[in-house]
This record gives sequence, C-alpha cells and structure tokens, in this order.
Amino acid sequence: MNLYYELLNKPVFTLEDINQYYNNIEAARTAVRRLIAQELIVRIRKNMYTCISGETGCPVANKYQIGSAVSQTAYISHHTAMEYYGVCDQVYYDVYVSSETPFKEFEFDGYTYCYVASKCKLGIENVHYSGGVRITDKERTTLDSIKDMDKISGIEEVLANIDGFTSLNEEKLTGYLQEYHNQFLYQKTGFILYPYRDKLGLSHSFFEMCQSKTGKSKRYLTKEFTNGTYIKEWKLVVPDEIYKLKNGAFQDDRI
Repeated sequence: MNLYYELLNKPVFTLEDINQYYNNIEAARTAVRRLIAQELIVRIRKNMYTCISGETGCPVANKYQIGSAVSQTAYISHHTAMEYYGVCDQVYYDVYVSSETPFKEFEFDGYTYCYVASKCKLGIENVHYSGGVRITDKERTTLDSIKDMDKISGIEEVLANIDGFTSLNEEKLTGYLQEYHNQFLYQKTGFILYPYRDKLGLSHSFFEMCQSKTGKSKRYLTKEFTNGTYIKEWKLVVPDEIYKLKNGAFQDDRI
C-alpha cells in the first residue's frame, strides 16, 4: 500500500483517517510525521492535513474543501459562497465558514478562515463530485449576504453579487426568511431585491409578503452611510450613494 496515493483520494484528512490504514494510533502518528518530512502532506491546522501535489507542489485541497472540513457542521457561506457561484468580480483572501461548532480563525496557504455562527439549518448543499464541499445555495447565500452586509461584505459588494445571478427561487427565499424570523431582514431583502425582480423571476406577491413582515420599526439600511432618504414602503433610510454605486440597478428604479 502506498499511503500517499490512498490519501490523494481525500482532499482533507485527519489522523483518524490515516489510522484506518494502521489500526494503531502511534503508527498513524509516525506515518504523519514521515509524510510531512517528505513534503508529501502538509498540516492545515490541528488534526487537518492535505496532500501536496506532485505536479504543482501546491496543496491538493482548495479553500472550499478546507472550509467545509473545519467541523462536522461547517459549510461555505456569504461572499465565499458568492465566489463559488462565480458572481464576484475580484478574489478575496478571507474564507467565510459557517458552523454550529465555533473555531478559532486560522490561516493557511494565503487564506484566512473566518468563523460565522450558523443560525439556520436550511439551504445547505453537499455538492456532488466536489471533494466534500458543503455550501449555502444561491438563495440562502443571498439572504445571508444581505443580513450580514455591515459585518462582512458591504452594500456595494452585495448589490454587485446579486446582480450576477440570473434567477432565484422565490419559495426557497420565503422559507429561509421564515426560518430567520427577522423583521429587519424582511425590510432589507424586499428593498434590495425589488429592482432585480424581473431578472430574478420574483413575483409581486413576494414583495407584498416582505412588506407585511416589516413591522413598525424604522431603520437605516446600512451603517456604512449616515445620510439618506426615507423610503416609506420599506420603513428604511436608504443612503443616496446607493444610486451611484457601480451596480446600476437602483438608478432608475426607486421604490
């Protein structure tokens, strides 16, 4: 048995995975040390390893596979999921990983893996033939990006990413909104998605539903800008800068 070639079949592996070939934990530890010394595998973080490609000299596992393996409940989310779906126009070196189990931020191969507390169990997909990638679907990714835009992405990036989608499933959006049960998220989602309604295939009844769930509170759309115009339909103070951003969906379509 050539252990290295066996491990190539699993992008990210642990000591326990290696021990399956030995049934002796000390022998498995010795094998890990030997493979690291031979530069055939590399340590990602505590008890997480990946092989080094003989062709490129680089780690075999990509950032999506690594993020998905951080914990048993881990999955790729927010703008890292947007990157996976190909709607980002730049490369980011922060990898956002949602997980029910907290973990300490860590760096590997030029990327920083950032913990986000998982607050919804819906809309998570195991991608077939991906080497273990778990990721939020487009609809969940959209809502998470809107929900946390002041913490993670910023409004300009959120708008640009949403503009990259050609459709969203209205039923899924509704289900995830119900799961979050957050009035502010209904407000922001309704306002932000409305200009894209035709492109994304969202019905008028979806926005009526969002409006009916907004409650009575008046809020700022984002903390990025303090000035703005009050939009009565959504009870939101919206920054005037939103109409000048590189994404032009709002320029001629104020609600």
